[in-house]
Amino acid sequence: MHGSAVRRLLKEAQNYQTANPSDCAQGFRRLAPQSDSDLFAWACIIDGPDDTGYQGGAFQVAIAVPDTYPMQPPTCRFVTPICHPNVHPKTGEICLDILKTAWSPAWTLKAVCLAIHLLLSSPEPSSPLNCDAAGLLRTGDTLGYQSLTHMYTQLYALPQ
Repeated sequence: MHGSAVRRLLKEAQNYQTANPSDCAQGFRRLAPQSDSDLFAWACIIDGPDDTGYQGGAFQVAIAVPDTYPMQPPTCRFVTPICHPNVHPKTGEICLDILKTAWSPAWTLKAVCLAIHLLLSSPEPSSPLNCDAAGLLRTGDTLGYQSLTHMYTQLYALPQ
């Protein structure tokens, strides 16, 4: 299985290297292997969506690709601290259906990054990893939630 994963990852890496930079403007600005020698460790920079507390932020996501890829999903986690109902506040683990039960080999790493970007705009407080952030949304305190996400963005995700 390892060989087919390498072929798929090489093809995806080549597609990202030759892509027009505006192709990634849909939510992330960089997706690439972390090194030329390890195709199974990738990184992505997700842009904070407009009209959210994440706006203006740049959030690094680490992507660990299993050697059974694309049959099994990658494991993704935020490296940049972020406050979000579906992101574990300490580990950065992301709760997203396509990274678990809804995975399909048709998904690419680019599609995963786009889905994570969409999750920032559309949190799902009914399956939280961050109960405090989810509690704000479940009780209708959107102003409190926006303030908290904005504070985290200001502290940790603004470009230096």
